[in-house]
Amino acid sequence: MLTETALTAAERAAIDTVATGLFIDGGWRATAATFQVTDPATGQLLCEVADADSTDGLDALAAADRAQAQWARTTPRQRSDILMEAHRALLADTERLALIMTLEMGKPLAEARGEIAYAAEFFRWFAEEAVRLDGGYMPAPAGGSRFLVTRQPVGPSLLVTPWNFPMAMGTRKIGPALAAGCTCIVKPAEQTPLSMLALADILDRVGVPAGVVNVITTSDPGAVMTPMILDNRSRKLSFTGSTAVGKLLLEQCARTVMRTSMELGGNAPFIVFDDADLDEAVEGALAAKMRNIGQACTAANRIFVQRSIVDEFANRLADRLAALPMGRGTEPGVVVGPLIDADAVAKVTSLVADAVGRGATVRTGGAALEGLGNFYSATVLTDVPDDAEMCHTEIFGPVAAIAAFDTEAEVVARANNTPYGLVGYVFTENLRRGLRVCEALETGMVGLNQGVVSNPAAPFGGVKESGLGREGGLTGIDEFLETKYIGVRI
Repeated sequence: MLTETALTAAERAAIDTVATGLFIDGGWRATAATFQVTDPATGQLLCEVADADSTDGLDALAAADRAQAQWARTTPRQRSDILMEAHRALLADTERLALIMTLEMGKPLAEARGEIAYAAEFFRWFAEEAVRLDGGYMPAPAGGSRFLVTRQPVGPSLLVTPWNFPMAMGTRKIGPALAAGCTCIVKPAEQTPLSMLALADILDRVGVPAGVVNVITTSDPGAVMTPMILDNRSRKLSFTGSTAVGKLLLEQCARTVMRTSMELGGNAPFIVFDDADLDEAVEGALAAKMRNIGQACTAANRIFVQRSIVDEFANRLADRLAALPMGRGTEPGVVVGPLIDADAVAKVTSLVADAVGRGATVRTGGAALEGLGNFYSATVLTDVPDDAEMCHTEIFGPVAAIAAFDTEAEVVARANNTPYGLVGYVFTENLRRGLRVCEALETGMVGLNQGVVSNPAAPFGGVKESGLGREGGLTGIDEFLETKYIGVRI
């Protein structure tokens, strides 16, 4: 495994480009307190960043509130042009931004580069949507008046982003907020604040006015966010994170009847029927399970394979996972990086032990790696029973949990036996069955014969306890708009 080494000159140079203060009202602010950002592959300190308190948060909200009216008055074309500039700036800066992301989050550089492209695409998509905000006009059914319908920005928006996609989850929220005419305050995860701080600098350079985008970093999210949520100047909360935290935030938002959108936890079923193209299904499982080292809400959490092919599928998947190179994400050829922290390793270790204790078999992997960093081996388990803990909580690690099924009705019932409903995956060559099962799954998204569904042009979101609202697609900007009806007497 890894041995302790200092950052390379290129790595240190990339980290040193990031401003580490709070970005409020178009300027950088230092704080008395700071917190550490470390490399999950080595545990090495990368830097320290500003640690905001509740006063800093309210200052950021005040800046967003002051800027709201003027930003809302800008033309759709002006907002579109700025977002297009941001899109180009992100792509031009891919190598630096990808390296920063890999150092703070751990994902391999190839995946980090892919995330920068994905993140930039949200800016381009919503730049195009900004100039297409529509309304309506119709005569009253009884005559005598006309109905005008227009849409206006919700107002200052609180955006809370997770650590696993530290750039893309920011642009997926900032893009529609700015396109709609909303100002915002972004609170990135404390594990990965550097990507969002780098983005704040880029947005400032491309001409986003002071106060329109503010970024606050903190090691105590509850203390900083709660006063902002309870403040009537905040009119929207967009949160990506765990269902447990999302429920608490919804309770707080209810006090001011704040508009909310929530992208919460998942428990994705991945269903392989016996008529599936097995090569395609294995590739799909690799994508759905191992993207981002398994640390994604869309990750395949429960893999159901029809009994006649379950052994062949498990063997193929185990062979593929066992061959994936593991290491620090900056190293050439690495496919599996570290988990985000020691707690994540402990959680995956506990889930695997529980499944094995209930009768599951380890086909490959099944253990944390000794040495520096937060590494867990790519793992395939078979005969995972439905009562295993990992079937009821997000694994968030490189563990493929496989179980056999016999009939379509059975697997649909098992797949839906969860309070979550973010995404599902179905592999079959029978189109009728594929559409039938996709419609029967209680999820907001389904991948039919594909292992990745996320796309800026598609509506992302879940049902049940996986969330409220949608991000991306034609509906993503609606989350930041209010509909106003004007009755006109004629």
